[in-house]
Amino acid sequence: MIHLFDVDYTVLKKPSSWYFMREAMRQGVVGLSQIGSLPFEWIRYKLGIPNQDFIEGAVKHIAGIERDTLEEIAAACFDRRMKPDIYTAAAALIREAQGRGEQVLFATSSFHIMIRPLERFFGIEESIASTLEFSNGKTTGRIAGVSFFGAKKKTAVEDWLGGRGLRREAVRFYSDSYTDIPLMEISGQAVAVNPDRILAREAKKRGWEIMRFTETLGAGDAAP
Repeated sequence: MIHLFDVDYTVLKKPSSWYFMREAMRQGVVGLSQIGSLPFEWIRYKLGIPNQDFIEGAVKHIAGIERDTLEEIAAACFDRRMKPDIYTAAAALIREAQGRGEQVLFATSSFHIMIRPLERFFGIEESIASTLEFSNGKTTGRIAGVSFFGAKKKTAVEDWLGGRGLRREAVRFYSDSYTDIPLMEISGQAVAVNPDRILAREAKKRGWEIMRFTETLGAGDAAP
């Protein structure tokens, strides 16, 4: 069995980009002007009419930032903000699967540079995640390839499985979001974690398992 976990609202209590941007703003690397249309895009997402290419547009506002700076922000962000907000139940599921010798990956539209500390925390060696483009050690304001959002995440997972000769029936996928329904439909097992209203409706209709996570690890606690 291959366990794929979405990150935002599934493993973490809030979006990884939210933690990251708060830390970047605290350090003075990013200002309010660079947030751009993110609040408007968030409203669209909540209304069920997401812009499938909003991530590509958002990264234009962080062009020219050093990779080392972003990695330092990600590390500080994890210690200060992400780690305490890891769902205890998600951590337990990950550890249990790893204990059985089963592979665990994150499948997320978040940028890999943001979630790398989370991977290290769980001993996860690779993930299916969006990737920033860099030139001479600085962000170009573009994505390397495409963002893995919505149906594009499904395609990325299918490519990953196909490249390893694995069957999608072997996948158990956990997500909170209706945007991941395309991937949930092709997974051997789909699990709706803290589902939004659209996914909750679909999960009930399709007989998908539903889980509710509430407790988090808390500052200073270790993963089970």
